[in-house]
Amino acid sequence: MLFQQIKYLIVKEIKLELRNKYALGGILIYVVSTVFVSYLSFKQIINPATWNALFWIILLFASINAVAKSFINESGGKMLYLYTLTGPQAVILAKIIYNSLLLIVLSGLCLCAYTLFIGNLIGDLPLFLIVLLMGSMGFSSLLTMVSAIASKTSNNFTLMAILSLPIMLPLLMVLIKVSKNAIDGLELWDWNSLLILAFLNVIVISLSYLLFRYLWRD
Repeated sequence: MLFQQIKYLIVKEIKLELRNKYALGGILIYVVSTVFVSYLSFKQIINPATWNALFWIILLFASINAVAKSFINESGGKMLYLYTLTGPQAVILAKIIYNSLLLIVLSGLCLCAYTLFIGNLIGDLPLFLIVLLMGSMGFSSLLTMVSAIASKTSNNFTLMAILSLPIMLPLLMVLIKVSKNAIDGLELWDWNSLLILAFLNVIVISLSYLLFRYLWRD
């Protein structure tokens, strides 16, 4: 039953996204234009640390823009309609899964544009792609829950920005560390950091699953 509800909600999100193509197109243009501006600013080969930090900064703010609309743009009537059809667990899990898929596509585009304009300094591509996948899932789960919290206030976009950046720092620090290892092409993978990434994702998704029902009641 829960799986069917999640599947229905994900299909609904995809259909709504396809109808509002300007929103997705705006995010994609934001990513490409930001990467291009970065290219114009440097116009030279940059060192790996700068390459890595700049990549995650661009992806972080693109993710915030992409996920912010998860609950903020949901009207009270729409939420009441969903309340009659599904449970809170299905809603939050469907939002997290959909946003994860969206951010995976967004991060892939960001990497392609980044490679095209600035260059590819990645020494261990499989490790970097694993980190990118786990980072997209982590960004999705954190930002989806923050969007749900921010939607309960009047200044929701402001609160979204204020809440998201501090709680993203631990995840972002681990992502930058492991992706730097991937860029350097180290022979041995940092399994401890990868396990920390996986643990953070599991913890955030579990907390969202347990706590969202209290927001749902409001």
